[in-house]
Amino acid sequence: MGAPALLWPSLLLPWLTVLFGQPPGTLAQTQVCSVNQTIFRVEENTTVSEPLVNIFVPDGLHVTLGPLSTPYAFRIEGKDLFLNVTPDYEENSLLQADVECKRGDAVVVRLEVFVAVLDINDNAPKFSFEIKTFNVSEDTKVNTTVIPETQLKATDADINDILVYTLQEVTPNASKFFSLEGVNYPALKLDQTLDYFKNQNMTFMLLARDTWEENVEPSHTATATLVLNTLPADLRTPWFLPCSFTDGYVCIHAQYSAVVPTGHKLPSPLIMSPGPIYAVDGDQAINQSIIYSIIAGNTDGTFIINAHDGNLTMTKSIPSPMKFTLLIRADQEDMAQYSVTQAIVEARSVTGNPLQFSQSLYYGTVVLGSEAGTAVKDKTFPSEILRIQAQYPGFPDLNSAVTYRVTNSSEFMMNKDIMLTAVPMEEARTIRVEVEASNTVTKDTATAVVEIQVSERELPSTGAGEQGDGQRFSTVDMAVLGGVLGALLLLALICLVILVHKHYRHRLACCSGKASEPQPSGYDNLTFLPDHKAKWSPTPNRKPEPSPKLAQPPLRPPSPMSSSPTPPSSTPPSPQPKASGSPKTVQAGDSPSAVRSILTKERRPEGEGGYKAVWFGKDIGAEADVVVLNEPTADVDSASASGSEGSDDDDPDQKKTLRFGVDADNTYI
Repeated sequence: MGAPALLWPSLLLPWLTVLFGQPPGTLAQTQVCSVNQTIFRVEENTTVSEPLVNIFVPDGLHVTLGPLSTPYAFRIEGKDLFLNVTPDYEENSLLQADVECKRGDAVVVRLEVFVAVLDINDNAPKFSFEIKTFNVSEDTKVNTTVIPETQLKATDADINDILVYTLQEVTPNASKFFSLEGVNYPALKLDQTLDYFKNQNMTFMLLARDTWEENVEPSHTATATLVLNTLPADLRTPWFLPCSFTDGYVCIHAQYSAVVPTGHKLPSPLIMSPGPIYAVDGDQAINQSIIYSIIAGNTDGTFIINAHDGNLTMTKSIPSPMKFTLLIRADQEDMAQYSVTQAIVEARSVTGNPLQFSQSLYYGTVVLGSEAGTAVKDKTFPSEILRIQAQYPGFPDLNSAVTYRVTNSSEFMMNKDIMLTAVPMEEARTIRVEVEASNTVTKDTATAVVEIQVSERELPSTGAGEQGDGQRFSTVDMAVLGGVLGALLLLALICLVILVHKHYRHRLACCSGKASEPQPSGYDNLTFLPDHKAKWSPTPNRKPEPSPKLAQPPLRPPSPMSSSPTPPSSTPPSPQPKASGSPKTVQAGDSPSAVRSILTKERRPEGEGGYKAVWFGKDIGAEADVVVLNEPTADVDSASASGSEGSDDDDPDQKKTLRFGVDADNTYI
């Protein structure tokens, strides 16, 4: 085969020597160390107590761990190779055992055994913080990233894990303002414009999970708290107060007005309506100082305004009536925002509006023994201090320039509009003191008299709603009283219903049960009145129900003192019932001295049933002067009304009485 074929043994010998450690010629004669497996796979965190492999060691040889072995990872006991540690994928994913097979100190062969550590999800993600606070300006634009991903992301020792993030709101409705840019990208962005006054701070819970799904095992999570504070921004102009309308964003400014007298320069700041000129920063959380100025309408420099407090004062008098419309500007201290409003000042003549007290005579009181400097109390309301005030109607600025003094007594003095004792009050008496009011601008004066009673004790208050000791009833007291009165009223109504039902139930049942039945026509007796009385018509006739004939009581002859019957008119006027207490019950069968008939009455024809009569009684009282008796109903027991149907009606000694009680059909007038 030529020279090339002779070269094959010489070329294979070095390769076989490296592969088996010995030349081929000595392989069969000399045995070396060997293992039956060189690669193992072990899950991390697994403790392997059994030998990884048993090493075949021929006689005369021994094995040791060489320097290329993973430190402390293996050990050899006899001919067995053990895993000496619990593997951790995150520390070392591949462990190597370098086994040297030696004869003496000479290495005969080198064996390599590998342990591949398998990764498992055994570590939870971690945030670098537990609670972190971030500030976000109120004027931040929507879709702006307010917190970058690098400040919010979590770490996981499991290298292969991909973290999933979730943002949960703790503050209600906070999630409509902020959200994460992605489930794997925890940057926080703004979704809606912030409002400092509505959401000054919001809290979120940030979660990181190392699995896509929540319900898989193993799965780990980490949480951290985010607190976002809204920083106020300079968005609003100054507001002149009081605002006639505001929704928290805008203010319809107040417009101010004042009235000043012509011909007089007021030394003090003008009294403005509805209040002093005053503005505040619309962004109350920033609350910059305000600077005031007049930018228009100040003719001839008549007015000046204090730049810091807004007080408007006059520089000179105004000779004639006129009106000034001043434009007042309010600037923030940094001059970044401003607003403007009007102040209308009207100059009027004082003529026809003299200085005057609200009353010419005041009444005060002081307790006997009061020391000097004690304020005089109002006699009408002793719990209140007496105030004595003189005013110019329509000129509040002039009212502030009024001073007061006592002109005729050294026992009292004035402190503004309050009167004080100048000496101790040692005698019970009544003192009349004159008070003079002077205006420092117009030099006008007015006087009033104060009548002061020095009493041994403080007078009880006579004011409405006060008790004798000067204390007022509280709302709770009045509520309790109202509740008690209401309960008593309800109890009285219940008792009234029970009484009506008990005494009138038969009549009510009769009326309600037979109201629709045809009734025979009835008859009312004629009504009699003295000649000097106004005419009135009798009680409307109620048609009687069909009933058995009742025995009639005797009719007594008319009294000589009674009036004569008056024929009825064709259209008698309606009766006017007497407003009085409950009438008394009268019995027709009482003695003649007690009840006297003023009416002779013929018996009705048979079948009409019942009769009516008018009686006067001495003992009835003022509450029932006249009794009109309607026809009896079927409820009246005939046996109690008369002796028998055949009794003699003309017998005056025969006592036949018809009782008029709660069950009788009678009418009291």
